[in-house]
Amino acid sequence: MVLPSPPPLSPHKAALLQVHASVFLFGLSGLFGKFLDLPATVIVLGRTGFATLALGLVLGLGGQTLRPRSAQDLLGMALLGGLLAFHWVSFFHSIQLATVAIGLLTFSSFPVFVTLLEPLLFKTPWRWRDGAIAALVVLGVALVIPEYRPGSATTLGAIWGLLSGLSFALLQLLNKGYRQRYSALAIAFYQDFFACLSLLAIAPLTSLALSTREVGLLLVLGVLCTAVAHTLFIESLAVLRTQTASIISALEPVYGILLAALVLGEVPSFRTLVGGGLIIGTILWASW
Repeated sequence: MVLPSPPPLSPHKAALLQVHASVFLFGLSGLFGKFLDLPATVIVLGRTGFATLALGLVLGLGGQTLRPRSAQDLLGMALLGGLLAFHWVSFFHSIQLATVAIGLLTFSSFPVFVTLLEPLLFKTPWRWRDGAIAALVVLGVALVIPEYRPGSATTLGAIWGLLSGLSFALLQLLNKGYRQRYSALAIAFYQDFFACLSLLAIAPLTSLALSTREVGLLLVLGVLCTAVAHTLFIESLAVLRTQTASIISALEPVYGILLAALVLGEVPSFRTLVGGGLIIGTILWASW
């Protein structure tokens, strides 16, 4: 008896699977801020360097051209690469100052920034539901920060996490225009390449000797958690609304916190769990 083959996925469902897979890999990347005892700039330099090599190899084997359509596009990609570098440096700096949970959950504020910025940048209609979702996410993020004492490592980590969320929101919104003219692989390659170049000027490389373990971790971070995850996420934006993709991306701290609890023993407090539960509930409502 031959079993019937399952029906093919619709483009919308395939895009949802892509963004969920990318979000899991992004959540996994947060643990590398604890695995690697290196400056955030060096971690991101290794991440983007390996990602550039992996993406370049895939593009070369696939015969895809990397020639930009205009000098203006190339300049735009370079600027977005610098923005990507800032996003990841601030993200890892947040985790190193505080915890994986604080870094991931404050970064997860980026749907709020997307909700506020998308109507301003692209003249999309404002919906009351978007505002309600943003407000609930803000409340959830506020609950996960255990203290608001100026100068404390936790507070500084939270601030860096918020800056990471803001820069990621801008990156999402600005990527949508390039996705109409370039493949997801080409966009990811350009932005990782220019992020790597921008960090070469500031990362403390003098007298830096990486162990085999550190190189291996950076390789996994660059190829799996960056090249693969970044490409899947950008590809999903060709089908999904930016607001939808950004709300689903709020699952990133859920994956990351669970992994941190299992691998690092970082068990979040009750208040963090309440805030995380609020964020999860908001995601489920938005997805529904």
